[in-house]
Amino acid sequence: MAKKQDPELLFVPLGGAEEIGMNFNLYGYGAPDDHDWIIIDLGITFGDDSTPSIEVILPDPTFIEERLDKLAGIILTHGHEDHLGAVPYLWDRLGCPVYATPFTAALLCSKLEMDELARDIEIIEMPLSGKFDVGPFSIELITLTHSMPEPNAVVVRSPLGTIFHTGDWKFDPDPVVGEAADLDALKALGEEGILAAIGDSTNVFIAGSSGSEASILENLSELIGKCEGRVAVACFASNVARLKTIYQAATANGRAVSLVGRSLWRINAAARKVGYLDDLPPFLEAEDTEDIPKDQILYICTGSQGEPRAALSRIATKDHRNVELGEGDTIIFSSRVIPGNELSIGRLQNQLVQNGVEVIADENGNVHVSGHPAEDELVEMYQYVRPQIVVPVHGEPRHLKRHAEIAKNCQVPQTILVNNGSVVKLAPDQAKVVNEVQAGRLALDGPRIVPLESQVIKDRTRILYNGTAVLTLVLDDSGNMVGKPQLTTHGLIDDQETPYVLEKIFEDVEDVLIDMSDADIMDDVKVNEAARIAVRRNFRDSHRKRPLTTVHVVRVADEG
Repeated sequence: MAKKQDPELLFVPLGGAEEIGMNFNLYGYGAPDDHDWIIIDLGITFGDDSTPSIEVILPDPTFIEERLDKLAGIILTHGHEDHLGAVPYLWDRLGCPVYATPFTAALLCSKLEMDELARDIEIIEMPLSGKFDVGPFSIELITLTHSMPEPNAVVVRSPLGTIFHTGDWKFDPDPVVGEAADLDALKALGEEGILAAIGDSTNVFIAGSSGSEASILENLSELIGKCEGRVAVACFASNVARLKTIYQAATANGRAVSLVGRSLWRINAAARKVGYLDDLPPFLEAEDTEDIPKDQILYICTGSQGEPRAALSRIATKDHRNVELGEGDTIIFSSRVIPGNELSIGRLQNQLVQNGVEVIADENGNVHVSGHPAEDELVEMYQYVRPQIVVPVHGEPRHLKRHAEIAKNCQVPQTILVNNGSVVKLAPDQAKVVNEVQAGRLALDGPRIVPLESQVIKDRTRILYNGTAVLTLVLDDSGNMVGKPQLTTHGLIDDQETPYVLEKIFEDVEDVLIDMSDADIMDDVKVNEAARIAVRRNFRDSHRKRPLTTVHVVRVADEG
């Protein structure tokens, strides 16, 4: 009879370690190879210049797909896209209940309706500070503060110890929307005893604290008061408190407020549905502002990160139907620069400046505060909860390393650095990484989902940087060329150089065919490969490019 194996407690990040974004965390409890699982957060990240035409990137759920019979549920900490954005696309591969507090649930429902995806998702709405069971785990939500309503830390209790999963958070003693962090609950958790804290590392290099949302109202009001023409403020659509702050600053200066951008209206609707903006009158639609004098209107716009399809980019290119900004107008960027977006934001701001718009950004206007904890807030948190183990997440490797150093300085006995795919055994015995599992990325490519490393994405990237070449060879039954080959290229040759380039390529291809044996010249596959290599070698030598090259071999019968 096989010996019964002792249960273990596991943590497996499949997204959100090694990066800021695409959070996807698994917790497992049970005997080895027979764990029950829960997921905390299922988010997305966004494409960049290295992923042409790919805007949304998803985590790979293969590991947990292979264990679906043991998956008990998904718990969402809050409503940001990097924490819930993958639910509509991946839920049909997981099929378990989704637990969320009211605002997060409203956002998810709105997203599902807008995209017409996964309408049969079972969403279980939980109250703030709610307690409930999911699989073998007892769950408690602890209210924190962040740059959107209802950010929850998730307390995961198991027979082998309690885990404190922070989600995104900060300490804001005076939040504009929602409740302040529940410090009493955090202190009680510390008294109870915490095995491990898995926490946000975004702002570990920033000294002090992140600051209160309420602190920017005065600065915004003063800035807007100095403006004479139209004013636009670009911010993260999800920052409901910022919408309220901007509204208050605008009305203090006699300006009506209009929302410009679909995601802003979606967030606004979700917030009002659960009562967060009940004290504000409705915002104006952009088309309702045309008769309002320039010095009496303020637009809140999406597109603070330079997103090409967002409202502000269309305004900058004079392609927006209802909003125009030009000489004498002002745009305030009430947001931080997300790493990787520097070029797109710079292009957007330069375009606005060329249109005569004055640009005010956070570095010269003090018009933004972060939603993530700076160093002093991390220290304060560890003084409250006093974990035995800290596993930093939600950061690049340099963030995770610095977070671990801060935890050690707070007398945390053990810190563990992880990658996406690390399997961390938290208990029993000494915590450590015991395995590595698949943790890839998927790309939303139109209506389909494909591996980010798939050949179609690789080919598209190669085409972006190296162009394409298509060669058509016509050979007779003896393997001799019939006429000149036909070559079509994209992104490689200017018209004036075409004759010279084609002549050299045709000579090289002909030389290759002449050198082939009688048997090989009759083999279409070998002819295709030999000609393809010749074309690529020619472009490599002449243009320093390696185009995606295709060869078509056409056989015709000898005359007579």
